[in-house]
Formats: sequence, C-alpha cells, structure tokens
Amino acid sequence: MELYQLGYFIEIARQRSFTRAAERLHMAQPALSQQMKNLESELGTALFIRGRKEIQLTAAGKAFLPRAEALLTQAEAAKAVVSDVAQLRGGKLIIAAIPSVSACLLPEVIRSFSRQHGKVELQLIEDSSERVAASVESGLADVGFLQLPASKAAFETRTIITEPFMLLVAKSHALARQKEVLLKQLAAESFIFYKGRARDTALEACRKAGFEPRIACESGELETVRALVAAGLGLAIVPQLAAGNLPKTIQAITIREPKMQRQIAAVWQKGSVLSPAAQALLQLIP
Repeated sequence: MELYQLGYFIEIARQRSFTRAAERLHMAQPALSQQMKNLESELGTALFIRGRKEIQLTAAGKAFLPRAEALLTQAEAAKAVVSDVAQLRGGKLIIAAIPSVSACLLPEVIRSFSRQHGKVELQLIEDSSERVAASVESGLADVGFLQLPASKAAFETRTIITEPFMLLVAKSHALARQKEVLLKQLAAESFIFYKGRARDTALEACRKAGFEPRIACESGELETVRALVAAGLGLAIVPQLAAGNLPKTIQAITIREPKMQRQIAAVWQKGSVLSPAAQALLQLIP
C-alpha cells in the first residue's frame, strides 16, 4: 500500500466519480482505476460500489476512509517536521559536554547558534568525559564534547582544542607574583583537584615532577574549585579553558615543566551522519 494510493482513494471518495477524480489528479482514468484495483486486491475487499452516475463506498470503504485520511495527514505532518529539522526551522539538538567546555566555550557558541536558528530547541547535558561518551553512544545526546581519548570504534571525532594546563593561586599567595612555575617547586603545597580526566592529568604530572600531591579538597564544580583557591585553601591545576574570566582574587600562572596539555574533541556515533543542527553548531566553533 502506497501513500499516493491513499490520496487517490480519498479523492475518488470526495468526488464520487472516477472521471472527476482523474481530472483533479491530472491523470488518465484507466490508470486511476488500475491503482484502485491494486489497492482493493491488497486489502482483500472492494472499496467502491460502481454505479452509473456516482461511485458509492462499500462498508469497508467507509471504514477505510477516515483511517486513510488520518494516515495521509500524519505522513504530511512527518514530512513537514523532517523539512523543518533539515532547514533548521525546528527540531531539537541535545549536547553533552564536560563542565569546562559547557561553562567556558559553549555559551558564546550557543548564543550565536540561537541567534541564527532560534526555532531549534537546545538541551545541554553537563557531565564527565566518560558520561558524555555514554550519552552519545546510547543516542541520548546528538553530539558530545569531551577530553580525549575516546573510543575510535564507537565515535567519530573532531579535535577542536589543544590546550595547556594552568596553575591557579590566590592573589594573596606568594606565587601570584610569578608568571610561570616549575611543577616540582610545588611539592610542599596543598592542592584543590578538579575532578574528571583533568584530575588524572594533573596527578600524573605531579608524580612525573617527583612528588605525590597533598590534596586538600576535590570538586567537580569549576566555580567551587575557584572559590576554594580564592579562599587560600590550596592551588589548582586546571585546563586553560577553566582559567579564563577569573575573579580578581585569583591569578593564573603558566606551568613551564612538565608540559601538560589536553585535547578536547566533538564526538558523535560512529558511522552516523550529524544532524543539520549539530553541523551548524560545530561550524560556529573556531
């Protein structure tokens, strides 16, 4: 059963005539009659009582008519929705991102996207790299932003940032007057660790520098990490993104050695095609 056959059937029912319906449909009457015979054959019953002057619907035809109309309406609605999504006139884009990206990179990108495509609904999921990956792999999110590595078997990836790590200190700390430090100089300091893969990177770097860091506190919230640093409770090793737009009470310092960096990538399901909305979003990222 084809949608066009339903349209033909509905038009015949409205016109009560194969001739008038064929004229309205701009097709030959024999071709229209053949299509209806095919439809009746597929349904296993007659839909029309063919009279001399008018066509009447059989009981089966009367029962089928409202359902055919509903199916055609639903199909047209589905086409309209697909068209809106394809043309960015509607639809929904679900983004999963690690906190530093959602707080420090995406706001400007989302603002630009919303200005251009205001009818597309955006939803932002903020979580760890592992959970961002899980959200994308399960289909919960259309696109994710996480710290590499990510499974090459599960995801398509596009690296968008390679950034160094910075040291955050309170302005009242003696180190605040320095522009750069060697990590090994900080062995006696207390640290506020930023949870997630950034924590693993910082911990590994401290060990490479020859010491086990004394962790005063850990938090997965960037603002909490900053607040604890500002309060003088410890130093924080964070990605450069997380060292932007700092309050006046905190100073960011370059870590000269060891070299520390991370890569942030956009990821989506392996083998899938990004939606038009996701493609438009990624185009806005420098």
